[in-house]
Amino acid sequence: MDEKRRQLLKLLKEKSFRYSPEKLFKLASGRESPYYVDARPVTHSAPGLALIGEIFFELVKDLGIQAIGGLTLGADPIAHAVALTSFLKGQPINAFTVRKEAKTHGAGGRLVGDIKPGDRVAIVEDVITTGGSALKAIAAARDFGLEVAQVLILVDREEGGREAVAREVPRVDAVFRLSDLREPGG
Repeated sequence: MDEKRRQLLKLLKEKSFRYSPEKLFKLASGRESPYYVDARPVTHSAPGLALIGEIFFELVKDLGIQAIGGLTLGADPIAHAVALTSFLKGQPINAFTVRKEAKTHGAGGRLVGDIKPGDRVAIVEDVITTGGSALKAIAAARDFGLEVAQVLILVDREEGGREAVAREVPRVDAVFRLSDLREPGG
């Protein structure tokens, strides 16, 4: 594991990972688990954003994508970190957001960002359990006319979500797995 990933894993262990075998956490999927990963303290922190931007950019820079995004709120900071990093490295990739519901006022729509039908994109997800959020983002992107080239996940809870998404998109990668966060050390 390279140094940037080690640093990001350490941040996730310190700020995002919780274990409570006595009182289970209810997950967005509806499942209950003694493990909880709230990536937001890391994805909204300055060091987390810097590391995420670098790591995710390295994973997408050779895919010929025009934009990166996913379902709000979890994907937003990741997509923005990659967009900024890509610009600073001279290979701009725009960010976009998939709203949970289409906006009915203004210009309307479900997708927001500098994108157009035909663009090749990557979908990002902060934490994946069943894959429901990523699948919604993929469907919305395709409905808009985007070509989904890859799905990138910050933390795969290893509960079938990555595999469910892989049935829809040929390339699905996770930076970390729940088992990485459960391992001692940083």
